[in-house]
Amino acid sequence: MAQLLDGRALSRKLNQGCVKPAASELARKPGLAVVLVGSDPASEVYVGRKGLVAGRVGFHHVQITRPVETSQEELMQIVKDLNEDPAIDGILVQMPLPKHLDATQILDSIDPGKDVDGFHPANTGQLSQGRAKFVACTPLGVMKMLEGSEIPLSGKEAVVIGRSNIVGRPMAMLLEQAGCTVTVCHSRTKNLQAHVERAEVLVVAIGRAEHVPGAWIRPGAVVVDVGMNRREDGTLCGDVDFEGASERAAWITPVPGGVGPMTIAMLMHNTLLSAKARQ
Repeated sequence: MAQLLDGRALSRKLNQGCVKPAASELARKPGLAVVLVGSDPASEVYVGRKGLVAGRVGFHHVQITRPVETSQEELMQIVKDLNEDPAIDGILVQMPLPKHLDATQILDSIDPGKDVDGFHPANTGQLSQGRAKFVACTPLGVMKMLEGSEIPLSGKEAVVIGRSNIVGRPMAMLLEQAGCTVTVCHSRTKNLQAHVERAEVLVVAIGRAEHVPGAWIRPGAVVVDVGMNRREDGTLCGDVDFEGASERAAWITPVPGGVGPMTIAMLMHNTLLSAKARQ
């Protein structure tokens, strides 16, 4: 039976044992601004959690909520004001945005030095060279989780399912930089099962409930499930068949309680880095 990669426990350890003490030593509190447009239920939950954790670690936290009909110009002005605000070290615009808004233009307008989500092209470009100032929070959280459990990566066969700019692409780069041989799979990949079956490290981020059967998992593999899906009965599940995979894997992340808490912990980590650099 697989051991759990407990994101809740590790995130608490990092937030309370590392981020909070370091933040208390600064001349002023690290400042995090979160912008939410519309009333997407999942986004509201995520933003609420981020604000709660920011308060617990002693950050100055600002939440800016705007209605769904907010224009591109209005949102651009909000970002511009936050860029210029000396009390704000980190800016996060919650995704997804309403369809009438150009998310790429918004993300590109964030000061790269305050881009604690790690999505600005300046940071993603530097990540490809192994020298990003800020790394996207979910992939960074996965790497911290693997490191915290002392899971060796060098020389391993890693498979990433999903190629989004938020998770898949930066995840693949981080694993490659850790010494893995990396394959990125996606909707056009032929014979996905064959790729999964040889993966010593498997990261799945496609947003499809239990899409990867447990029977595909290589015995002894490390399985990181980034997915968060809701079944018809209202319960949550990941992109991997957890029960089946647990019988074959050596390590596996639970859903919920695995990657999610680490994503928020890395947001606090990045905001602290920004505050230190700016002060």
